[in-house]
Amino acid sequence: MTAESHPPRVGPGAADRERALLDRVSALGAAGGFVPFDRFMEVALYGTGVGFYDRPRTPFGAGGDFYTAAHVSPLFGQTIARRLLAVRAALGRSGPFRVVELGSGDGTLANVLVRALGEAATSDDLEYVLVERSETLRAASFERVQELGGRAGVRVRWSGSVGADGPFDGAVVANEVLDAQPVRRLRWNGERWEELGVRVDGEALVPAVGAASRPVPGSPLPRGVEPGTTFEVSPAAEAIVREVADHLSRGAFLLLDYGMEEPELRAAHPSGTLATVRRHRAGSDPLEHPGASDLSTFVNWTRLRAAARAAGLEELSDRSQAEALGTWGFPALFEDAVRHARSSEEEVRVRLAAKNLLFGFERFRAIEWSAPASAEALRAAT
Repeated sequence: MTAESHPPRVGPGAADRERALLDRVSALGAAGGFVPFDRFMEVALYGTGVGFYDRPRTPFGAGGDFYTAAHVSPLFGQTIARRLLAVRAALGRSGPFRVVELGSGDGTLANVLVRALGEAATSDDLEYVLVERSETLRAASFERVQELGGRAGVRVRWSGSVGADGPFDGAVVANEVLDAQPVRRLRWNGERWEELGVRVDGEALVPAVGAASRPVPGSPLPRGVEPGTTFEVSPAAEAIVREVADHLSRGAFLLLDYGMEEPELRAAHPSGTLATVRRHRAGSDPLEHPGASDLSTFVNWTRLRAAARAAGLEELSDRSQAEALGTWGFPALFEDAVRHARSSEEEVRVRLAAKNLLFGFERFRAIEWSAPASAEALRAAT
């Protein structure tokens, strides 16, 4: 996500939404009212009627809260479409090819992908599935993309999850999805790891600390680190990886997001990586404007990769997002866009957007995993 500086504005009904959010969070509290951070984050981002992603207005673009690469330039989606078509060709065209987009948001990426896939389609065996947790965004993205799919020859529908319709051949695309999954926040107090969370105090949320009683999936947490070290883990993100592994029979999982390896996270961010964005302004207090601010953390690539490996996925590539775009065909698409610019002003916009894509997302990585049955064929096409 990229942020710019704009003054925050509070829409009508914000106070009622926040009160409803506090009631929802309070109901999750154990003895003493303690609510682990991941359970608070689930409500603050995805709670029906109260969460950040379930508001009447879109969180994306100039009038929202942040941009993703898909909103910067259609060249981003066009480049990913080229990679998806390469995956399809490597698998062979003997059956249906399904593209599942996780976190389809307002449909910006889907709009470009469906158009590009449709232009290359030679039959009606292409299917595009939108998976979006927010009912508001799901309706907006489906309405935006369905008609286009009909014209392009690509069946478009939405689903509740990757695995809702059973195993499939194709590809799963997740652009800036895992950084917005709920995380547990754990802090070393010098003797043990404790769980950070919240509790409701009257009309406000306040920080709270509890015992880290739930097991942490994956490798054990380090001990003997500097007291006060805060560490984030996302069982929800790892569950998404396992679900993809369970249902992708043949094909690729394309993951584009920002993060670090676990040793880097501990060294560079001893207080954790939790950040907020609201109206294009970055912040660090997750309890300010709950439900009206985005919450995100760096992806822990070490734990995510271990989860993928344990689930049976095979890694095809791991590189910077800019390098992946270059490998997948961005230069040719860029030159074509410049060549067909209708004015000098449009050419400047194309060039500036391309520069933003390649240099404005420098922390982003593009990781590709494959189902075992297709790993050899896809590795040859990587």
